[in-house]
Amino acid sequence: MANKLVIVESPTKAKTIKKMLGSTYKVVASVGHIRDLPKSTLGVDIDNNFEPKYINIRGKGPLIKDLKKEAKNAKTVLLATDNDREGEAISWHLAYILGMDKNDKNRVTFNEITKDAVKEAIKNPRVINEDLVDAQQGRRVLDRLVGYQISPILWKKVKGGLSAGRVQSVVVKIICDREEEIENFIPEEYWSLDANLKAKGGKFKSSYYGYLEGTKEVKADLKSEDEVNKVKKGLDEKNFTVSNIKLGTRSRNPKAPFTTSTLQQEASRYLNFTGRKTMQIAQQLYEGINIGQGGTTGLITYMRTDSVNISEQAIKQAYKYIMDTYGKEYEEAYRKYKSKGKVQDAHECIRPTNVFNVPKDIKDSLTNDQFKLYKLIWERFLSSLMTAAKYDTVNATISSNKHLFKANGSNLTFDGFLILKRKGDEDDKENILPKLEENEKLKLLSLDDAQHFTNPPPRYTEASLIKTLEELGIGRPSTYAPTISTITKRNYVEIEEKKFIPTELGQTVNHLLNEYFPMITNKEFTAELEDELDKIADGDENWKEVISDFYKGFEKKLRIAESEMEEVEIEPEVSDIVCDKCGRNMVVKMGKFGKFLACPGFPECRNTMPLLEKIDLKCPKCEDGEIIKRRSKKGRVFYGCSNFPDCDFVSWGKPIDKKCPECGSLLTEPTTKNGKLLKCSSDKCTYVEAIEEQA
Repeated sequence: MANKLVIVESPTKAKTIKKMLGSTYKVVASVGHIRDLPKSTLGVDIDNNFEPKYINIRGKGPLIKDLKKEAKNAKTVLLATDNDREGEAISWHLAYILGMDKNDKNRVTFNEITKDAVKEAIKNPRVINEDLVDAQQGRRVLDRLVGYQISPILWKKVKGGLSAGRVQSVVVKIICDREEEIENFIPEEYWSLDANLKAKGGKFKSSYYGYLEGTKEVKADLKSEDEVNKVKKGLDEKNFTVSNIKLGTRSRNPKAPFTTSTLQQEASRYLNFTGRKTMQIAQQLYEGINIGQGGTTGLITYMRTDSVNISEQAIKQAYKYIMDTYGKEYEEAYRKYKSKGKVQDAHECIRPTNVFNVPKDIKDSLTNDQFKLYKLIWERFLSSLMTAAKYDTVNATISSNKHLFKANGSNLTFDGFLILKRKGDEDDKENILPKLEENEKLKLLSLDDAQHFTNPPPRYTEASLIKTLEELGIGRPSTYAPTISTITKRNYVEIEEKKFIPTELGQTVNHLLNEYFPMITNKEFTAELEDELDKIADGDENWKEVISDFYKGFEKKLRIAESEMEEVEIEPEVSDIVCDKCGRNMVVKMGKFGKFLACPGFPECRNTMPLLEKIDLKCPKCEDGEIIKRRSKKGRVFYGCSNFPDCDFVSWGKPIDKKCPECGSLLTEPTTKNGKLLKCSSDKCTYVEAIEEQA
């Protein structure tokens, strides 16, 4: 009979761990938090030193009753929630509900859900770390004070349903600031001048660098066509000479294994996963997958971590795999990767729990998305312990009448970690020059000049936004995904071609918060506050004192905003579509499933219509309707006919004005940024066509 009770958060995690422990253990799930601050009220007693008013979460009464019953019947109760601050807080709340002694050693932590790790942790329980609990409480209370006291002001002054948050508000400001930079950007003209040359060893291209002043090389930027023409006139087209050659070598080291932040960035960049999707799939890989003969086991270590540390056991295992698979020359003496900021040494990077679970060998046990993410993690970890890639480099200087051109080349001589052929390494393209000799005379084949203009800074993608937040020290990596999801749902930003663009509503709210709550949108202040919250976890700060120091200034700003902030009315965008019931021009509104058209005569006229995003193409099937952009119930973009349901034309890819030579259907653009194939929109045709590269 089971006489030992183990409580975890997730039913999946409970199921995996149960298979690893004997019949004397019963494993149950709390299904996340069981106590929290109330949703309907502030839930913080400001006058009583910011004491939180926790309540049992609605709907969890029966579960709490069952947990109490199980705990009463067990000789030992162990709390095995996740190994982070959130997990520590869940255990703390469980201990309170179950009446457990806070001095008892009942807390169990492990970094991976494997049989050895779980059994070892069960043997070595510890007391609940109240510093970690206080760090979570401090963050929770601070976020509640900000969100629950600014949001009602926005409801009153702007519109209902808005929200403000300690992290989300500064994220919106970062996106708005970038948009302002783009709007104020003034392009500057510049020119390039390339000489296409022929040596004894073959053809190559060199780029204009500058000129010789005595024996000194002076770099010169070409700002206009006149300057380009002046250089051209100064060249001796029959006298291009290799004046200097520098031969060298360089190494390219692999990147550190993944942290939460870098995993989200790379999954966004290469797999087109949102941060939320990445964390959901990583959770599945962590909690356990049935891989056949290996049974159900966690495939990766805990995915909420800032650390790039690797355990000695994992290093030894990886070295054995590298040695057996690739050979001694690919094994690198362990390079110590440095974690950013203050990170607990006990934590590890995100890595495979067993490197011998090779992605291709367990692919059939995984969904397509699980396989993609696991492969990304496995390859990043393994490559981090492999030798650097080695290159021979050539830097050639070509002169003509004291004007200088440069040509640089590299040749991979040892692939090192690149043998894994990771997708990210395709960024490093080789440029091989023909063999050149000093003083060699070259034949000029042609001179190519081109006008260019400087570009404004790019809008943020999810990957670049996460990278910026991490560099600035704003928020925690585990909060990035929900924060980005929130500002999108609130219609503060829109996503076009994977880039964030602030809406008028987002800019309005950002302006008001900048004016009345500058500390909330100040990047440096938010980062400093984040450091204070981290110090609580180390026992160096008292969480209530940190909250109190913040609230002194914040409370004054609240009073000023409530009395002085003027009401702002955001006029809806008026369309050219006329309401077929009352004749008014329909306006664009934002609903749960995106934008739609509504009659401005509400409530007298309640007419609504879908907002049709046209792509300026006639439907190839009925030739009467237009192709429009639509969204499925799950939010996936597809393209269909405006005459639906009378016409059932549909395409997942965006159609273009070019027909398939085999079946006559329209071809579609690639669905990914780096795609190079046009595909037929018909699901019955397999025709593909390579995109012609621009010269």
